[in-house]
Amino acid sequence: MLIEPLGLGEVAAQGAWLTERAPDDAIPENPMTAIAAMRVVEQELVVEGIPERNLATFVTTWMEPEARRVIDDNLHRNFIDHAEYPQTFEIQQRCIRMLAELFHAPGETTGTSTQGSSEAIMLGALSLKWKWRKRREADGKDTGSPNLVFGGDVHVVWEKFCRYFDVEPRIVPLQPGKYTVGPEDIEPHVDENTIGVAAVLGTTFTGHADDIVGINDLLVELKDKKGIDVPLHIDGASGAFVWPFLYPHSEWDFRLEQVRSINASGHKFGLVYPGIGWLIFREKSDLAEDLVFYENYLGKTDATFTLNFSTGSSMVLAQYYNFIRFGKAGYRKIMEVMQENTRSLAADIEGIGKFQIIGQDEERLPLVAFNLAEEHPYDEFDIAFQLAAERGWMLPAYTMPPNAQHVKMMRALVKLTLNRSLVDRLHIDIADAISTLEKKGPVSESERKLVKTSVTH
Repeated sequence: MLIEPLGLGEVAAQGAWLTERAPDDAIPENPMTAIAAMRVVEQELVVEGIPERNLATFVTTWMEPEARRVIDDNLHRNFIDHAEYPQTFEIQQRCIRMLAELFHAPGETTGTSTQGSSEAIMLGALSLKWKWRKRREADGKDTGSPNLVFGGDVHVVWEKFCRYFDVEPRIVPLQPGKYTVGPEDIEPHVDENTIGVAAVLGTTFTGHADDIVGINDLLVELKDKKGIDVPLHIDGASGAFVWPFLYPHSEWDFRLEQVRSINASGHKFGLVYPGIGWLIFREKSDLAEDLVFYENYLGKTDATFTLNFSTGSSMVLAQYYNFIRFGKAGYRKIMEVMQENTRSLAADIEGIGKFQIIGQDEERLPLVAFNLAEEHPYDEFDIAFQLAAERGWMLPAYTMPPNAQHVKMMRALVKLTLNRSLVDRLHIDIADAISTLEKKGPVSESERKLVKTSVTH
């Protein structure tokens, strides 16, 4: 972050903030000038990492100046005020219809914007639970033991939903060398109390997809042969904006019979700043009516089914900006650029001679997941620290979920901000970090605690 120096006159007039600690435990008694307050905040953030070097986050870290103007011009516009801002609501509905078409919805449907995929998942899973409860009540059956089936490769929000909303989580553990789940893994856990199955399109751990076609076929078979109708929700937080453009013939969406709802993160590969997510239903009937609130607010009856109420309009409008700015051809080109640089980085890392690339030739997000091919005095966590210390890269090291928790991994996201020049620089810096470790040995335990390990955002 570039901070221009203050002139001598400014220092004399506003210099207190230069010699006093930033307020941290109480609101100051007296005001300061606007420029001084801005400088305090800027100085506080100087010590943070550079977003372009953050290879862990899926979240968008750059948008065009025109998009930023759209965002800035609408920060004051409360999205929930549909009566006052009806065109903003209409633009949200356009985005929902565009996504429904992209995901091959068979007809008229519904959906909503959210703060991110976490809120979308909560709402989607609530709809699964309440639709299941209504079916059970209609059949005169007990509704006290709902369960939800998903693999260990899901985002932690699925476990949060189960805890917050009293649903039994049936988590299919991963295995060494098998980091997604398929029908053979899911089948033993599904019964008449299963409110739904969640499958991941683009895991945060390796970027691959669950066997969604196989899981769908299993659920169709259960419905046809046993009369158990279990819907399938697709967690497309990252992949729902990637697969349509890189793998358009791969079926994972509403082309599959049991897929009833899909969530996507606009602030990931939808290329919008946080936070914006989307929840799209296959048909209007797939949204549980009990989720919808009808409220007369400021003279207009609103129907909403979000967990939040007041929220900004900016990111919804920014998503629409991206849709009309890039179009399908533009999104496809952006994804292809990221994919090409991903392949280049994977080849370069493999060329170092120390690593194995995970699932290199499979459909995946634009990322490289890799680990050491052999035992060394140092490990992936040591490399991550050394790389950060020497060059400032935030390359995460982490262990896989159970039952593969002993498997160590590294992962580099290759977004549009990581151009070919930076890709080439990154693999050289990884090789240099290894060279340092081979000379000095592993890093200390205190240094290892500084390594970035979260890969879920």
